Amino acid sequence: MVDLDNSEINRSSAGGNLDSEPSQPGRFALKTCFAGWLTVDCNYRLAQWLFLRLLGLVYLSAFLSLSVQVKGLIGHDGILPADAYLSQLKAYAGPSAYWLCPTITWLSASDAFLQALAIAGVVISLLVLLGATTMPLLGLLYLLYLSLTAVGRVFLQFQWDALLLECGFLSIFLAYPGWLPPVRAKDRAAVHTGPIKIVIWLERWLLFRVMFLSGVVKLASGDPSYRNLTALTYHWYTQPLPSPIAWYMEQLPLWVQKVSEVSMFVVELLVPFLIFGPRRLRILAAFFIAGFQTMIAMTGNYCFFNLLTIALCLLLLDDIVLARFIPPRLLKAIGTVVNSGPGRFRACALSCAASAIVLLSLINLSPVAMPGIDAFAGYLSPFCIANSYGVFAVMTTQRHEIVLEGSRDGKNWQPYSFKYKPGDLKRELPWVAPHQPRLDWQMWFAALGSAEHNQWFGNFMYRVLQGSPAVLALLENNPFPEAPPKYLRAVVYDYQFSDWSQRKASGNIWLRRYVGVYFPPCSLEAIGEK
Repeated sequence: MVDLDNSEINRSSAGGNLDSEPSQPGRFALKTCFAGWLTVDCNYRLAQWLFLRLLGLVYLSAFLSLSVQVKGLIGHDGILPADAYLSQLKAYAGPSAYWLCPTITWLSASDAFLQALAIAGVVISLLVLLGATTMPLLGLLYLLYLSLTAVGRVFLQFQWDALLLECGFLSIFLAYPGWLPPVRAKDRAAVHTGPIKIVIWLERWLLFRVMFLSGVVKLASGDPSYRNLTALTYHWYTQPLPSPIAWYMEQLPLWVQKVSEVSMFVVELLVPFLIFGPRRLRILAAFFIAGFQTMIAMTGNYCFFNLLTIALCLLLLDDIVLARFIPPRLLKAIGTVVNSGPGRFRACALSCAASAIVLLSLINLSPVAMPGIDAFAGYLSPFCIANSYGVFAVMTTQRHEIVLEGSRDGKNWQPYSFKYKPGDLKRELPWVAPHQPRLDWQMWFAALGSAEHNQWFGNFMYRVLQGSPAVLALLENNPFPEAPPKYLRAVVYDYQFSDWSQRKASGNIWLRRYVGVYFPPCSLEAIGEK
């Protein structure tokens, strides 16, 4: 065991050279072909400690968010019932269905079981947040989230869901292998193993892909708004759920928007390469990326995506840097480093996982088709251990909002309002992250296309006409509390932000104009569940 107390950290902080790697005490390398990569890196034990707890916080927010929506989204009377989906998949694919949809909801897809999975995720996430950062618990979190994602379909196919699964899978190998962390016999204070070097680099490789590919897809799309630096003049009001700050960002002059966009490309396309540079450049990359993600979080509600990306930045910072920002009492509570590498079985599993992840991620980066390797990637794709990233490849230049309206006579129509997406022109923009109202988000995507290309929307209207309590709970209000309406329709409006004078005169944050019909009037008898 290697004692690395506060005084040693402080001495290192005072005299350390930021241009060189800090000393590496207490390494133990396994005699394998991966011996150099499977050593314990004691210099990043503070980053490991903080990262795993932030990961627990991310998991907690994800499971809490799902726990209040899961019945309405994929419950038996929800929009896309998981039980019906599994039955159809089993009938279509036979035994292959278990691999195509890796989920423990094969045991049961009842509302109670789905709710239990989300609540179990909340409990285990709290344990991880409080310090039980062990391999079995992180493995259970990955399994639970994968199980819900596999049956969530369009409601759980966002890039941050894939990011959490990939990051969560890697973090299983970053944690202590037992059910409980070891303790010192002398004072029973917590003891934490240092992180394994290869896992740190895999997490960094993940951070690189998330950032770099986000810039690449924007340029590769050929979107003229990115080429002429006008994308941000649309982004603030067309993003799915703008924050209150987004309205003020929209009012800034054009030159500020263009400078901001250039800065965005610098952070997404150039800064990620610093991740693989010397220590000082890695530290610089961490602060640039974390600052960029903080700005995104302030201007838009992107679920837990920003927090998770910032957490990955911690693995670029060693103990000398982090010790400057951590109170001495917390440093003492973190404990000492166990000077031991992974066991034989764990080393073998880690080597196989690392090889597969690097190969799969390189396939996602390659523009060249490789039939045999692509088939291998497709075979493992249901487990989301190596994903492709890149958000806002094409900038949306108009904001179309779908308004759902009900009527008892087919003449007088009353609107349903959603909890967070734009509706009332005067309603304040929300702060909602890290919670993600997944129906509100999916309505934004539905407005980009037609009802024919969003078959879930017909199911949604069917449930509203039925008066499904689970689905109605996802909405802000029900204008027909006594009984469901006889008719339902969906119309489209074009929304955009007001300016200073318009907001002062009317109090409206939004302006809108009628565009047309999204889904024509229908009754329960005329519409069926897809």
